[in-house]
Amino acid sequence: MDEKKLLKYAVDYLSKYDSSKNNLSNVLKRKIFRLNIKGYEKSKLINNLDTIVLKLEKSQLIDDKKYTNSKISSLSRAGKSKNYISNYLIKKGINKIEIQNNLKKFQEINNDWQLTSAKLFAKKKRLLESNLSYEKKLAKMARAGFSYDICKKIIG
Repeated sequence: MDEKKLLKYAVDYLSKYDSSKNNLSNVLKRKIFRLNIKGYEKSKLINNLDTIVLKLEKSQLIDDKKYTNSKISSLSRAGKSKNYISNYLIKKGINKIEIQNNLKKFQEINNDWQLTSAKLFAKKKRLLESNLSYEKKLAKMARAGFSYDICKKIIG
């Protein structure tokens, strides 16, 4: 496998999945290690990963800022907490400062998104209609990353 085939694999991957630069780099590394080629060729391909990712970034197929904004939006609609979203993006290789800035901007646009997300989480987990004690409901929401104030508003 050469650099062109790896680039084609990266483009095919990006056509199916949205990805951050760091995550795409990890996906390509795993692909290289699965290949049945000599160690020298593997190291050569790994050294070329940065140029491949840079090409994709220049052609605007990969953009961390756009990825971060879309993930914040989609995960908040899925009933995820601010902490969950932040940890998810850190795991995908996004810079913490960039995450905080984008979460702040999202908060300005959607003022009560955390409350809405917590309501959705409670509805999905059937916390409002269950017979669990108040403490257990509170603990379940806290483990999901919601703040105590938000949990009290939803359950209390």
